[in-house]
Amino acid sequence: MTTQNAGPRDSTVVSRAGALPRLASVVLGGSLRGKRARTGMLLVSPAFALVAIFVLFPLGFAVYISLTDWPLIGSYHFTGGSNYSELAHDPVFIHSVLFTLLYTAIVTGPILIVGYALAAFVRANRPGSVFFRTAFFLPFIVGLATESFMLLLELQPESGAIDAVLGKLGLASSDTAWTVHSGLALGAICVFVIWFASGLTMMILMGGMQGIPSELYEAANVDGATWWQKEWRITVPMLRRNIALSLIISVIGSFLAFNQFFILTQGGPGTSTEPIVMWIYEEAFVDYHLGYATAGAIALVVVVGIISAAQFFLLRDDNDRRPVRRSGGGGGGVRAVASARPARPVASVRPVRRGGRT
Repeated sequence: MTTQNAGPRDSTVVSRAGALPRLASVVLGGSLRGKRARTGMLLVSPAFALVAIFVLFPLGFAVYISLTDWPLIGSYHFTGGSNYSELAHDPVFIHSVLFTLLYTAIVTGPILIVGYALAAFVRANRPGSVFFRTAFFLPFIVGLATESFMLLLELQPESGAIDAVLGKLGLASSDTAWTVHSGLALGAICVFVIWFASGLTMMILMGGMQGIPSELYEAANVDGATWWQKEWRITVPMLRRNIALSLIISVIGSFLAFNQFFILTQGGPGTSTEPIVMWIYEEAFVDYHLGYATAGAIALVVVVGIISAAQFFLLRDDNDRRPVRRSGGGGGGVRAVASARPARPVASVRPVRRGGRT
């Protein structure tokens, strides 16, 4: 039987015939991806318009105001970066930044610890858990401003309930003036904020705890793990993203603290308990230095952004640390996540012959 080799012309025809389907798939795939991209842009355009109008434009306008000597009433003129250079030498602004950092460092850790303890207490569906969840979360629902006014009444010397209770316990005198001493005022506000914000942290962590599979705890019980070992080896690693979210919310809220200090101490005595947001408020709406105050606000935005980015980086999940690579196959490419652990080799199985011999 004889075989005839295909000539050059026949091979060219075959290669062109094979290239046509590939060319058609590339063209159709590209047009499909283009339609999907246009559809996606069309769907996100309303949200992008809202962000541009209410976020990007005000932010850009604020940057422009920070470069001017803009009084709240009257004309203004462009000054360049003089407001920022003046901020670096303003002792009141520097003190407000350092006080805000101190306040943030004091309240952030206890809020997380107390919130975790409350979440561990109410996460099980035992009798009364719904009541305790509501009771612990209720201060956050009522609001910080309302509770600050209530605390102001209770901190009054010789008439407030706090002096009366602490006087009976021998921990303070009945005429202690909490809001006129910087140390006492800061301590009272920190305890108050920890009590207020722990409920939100409890809800965030409890939601993550209820999503952890119960089989992990059952396996740990079989291995004889203690409660602390289960919390440290199972619960805390599984709550990494929830903990990161709680810390970011606590830090941003601490940097933006205003209501409790304005209501309870008004920044006093002097400016000893004045956070940075209160400094911005007084410069803009009391002293009418709107450009200078806006420069301080822009500096605050930058600092908060840097700290939030650092928290995201340090508290990122293990899945976020794995490198992402794109395979070179067709169909637009498929994203593949490289596993952190090497794949376990598959054991080879030798065929078994009849008679029991291999």
